[in-house]
Amino acid sequence: MPTKSNFTAYITMREIQEHYSLESILELINSGDKIRYSPHILQRINNSVQALESYLKDGNPAVYGVNTGFGSLQNVRIPDNELEGLQRNLLITHAAGTGSPLKTGIVKTMLLLKIINIGKGYSAVQAEVAERLIWHYNNDWIPMVHEQGSLGASGDLAPLSEMCLPLLGIGTVEHPVFGAKSAENVLSDNDLKPITLKQKEALALINGTQFMLAHALQIAEAAKVILDKTHTVAALSADVWLCRQDPFRPELQRIRPHGGQVKVAENMLQLLQQSPMQNLPRPAVQDPYSFRCIPQVHGASIDALNHCFSVWETELNSVTDNPNVFAEEKAVISGGNFHGQPLALTLDYAAMALAELANISERRTYLLISGQRDLPAFLTTKPGTDSGYMIAQYTAASIVSKNKQLCTPASVDSIVSSNGQEDHVSMGANAAVKALQVAKNLQDVLSIEWLCANQALSFRQDKTFPQAENIRMQLGNDEHTQVPMHELITRSKKYLFGL
Repeated sequence: MPTKSNFTAYITMREIQEHYSLESILELINSGDKIRYSPHILQRINNSVQALESYLKDGNPAVYGVNTGFGSLQNVRIPDNELEGLQRNLLITHAAGTGSPLKTGIVKTMLLLKIINIGKGYSAVQAEVAERLIWHYNNDWIPMVHEQGSLGASGDLAPLSEMCLPLLGIGTVEHPVFGAKSAENVLSDNDLKPITLKQKEALALINGTQFMLAHALQIAEAAKVILDKTHTVAALSADVWLCRQDPFRPELQRIRPHGGQVKVAENMLQLLQQSPMQNLPRPAVQDPYSFRCIPQVHGASIDALNHCFSVWETELNSVTDNPNVFAEEKAVISGGNFHGQPLALTLDYAAMALAELANISERRTYLLISGQRDLPAFLTTKPGTDSGYMIAQYTAASIVSKNKQLCTPASVDSIVSSNGQEDHVSMGANAAVKALQVAKNLQDVLSIEWLCANQALSFRQDKTFPQAENIRMQLGNDEHTQVPMHELITRSKKYLFGL
């Protein structure tokens, strides 16, 4: 099958912007649109390359990674006639990933983030190199990258090296139509030649936080949808379990005005006040914490995630390779902007915030099936003969326990590497992979709560608030005996998240 990629007239082409919000970068990623550099950005890239060339010609001292070795080999001066070989060797030897291949969506986002980073004009990467990355992005020939191997300092070295191997005509690339092919064959089929990397270019390509940040963007996207649905799920559970509205009253939030708490309480009260079931008598003076403390728990997670989103947006608009070339100042400065600690800490924080939403959701599920407040045990009319939704709660408990294991922070760990030169690392890549899994797990836990709340609703005579009625699952009292529970959970997930 031919693998040549061609543009068509109807494709939208967008110029890379100077600044992105999380919302705008996610919109670009999901749009499927092609990208290109503006003339201004291309000029900035060229200025950076020329500035580095002038700096070296002026007889300045050795520049790390440009005419020296890497890591603990920093003091080994490389002869001019070996500089191109230095960059090629760097890319090949650092492509040391293991484990499962990343999903192409994450790798494509990594490509986009690297393209944006180069476009800032501090990396001294030729436009030809950056344009080849854009070619891969636009034509959906996405490099194969392994999940494991990054320490999250010196950037995401191993995964970014694997991502950039196709520039040399090495490695494997994958296309949604043509499948997996060797990079060498794809370049040949498209009349492209492997690129010879110049001074500093490989180092600029593999230094950076794009692996961690690509995961963070996926987490942010999932979290924003989850937060939008969490209030609806919790409110339905509170409604069918005949909970009191008192904990959501504005007087309580006024004397402890954390932003997330205030917002959650307002949402809960607004939803519950629209439900006919709120006219039923309340069976208890106060409700368990998993209901009563929804504003405090959900709100704290919202506030934590908003902090994470702010850090990730700053990172999105930052330069994270090393060393950096400052054309106007005629300086080349080596530092540590590749260090992933800002991401590592917030990715761990995000995982904890999301895991707590799963924790409290599972507790509500437990109460829904507990046989209290005029609901049958395990939400079945024949407890004993029929286990009802008993094992759905087991599954939620299992997932919540798994989340607790995944929330062991990666960012507090560090292992010395490169013969002691890289003596503190962030482990942010491990934090990223774990946090993304927690986000996915939370969707499953909330889907189980939604399923059980809908089944509980079928035992009430009244309707609930309109927002829940609009996506209500129509469940018969014995449907769970006809349809495997995992299929009902999947159906619930589709109702909530469209997944």
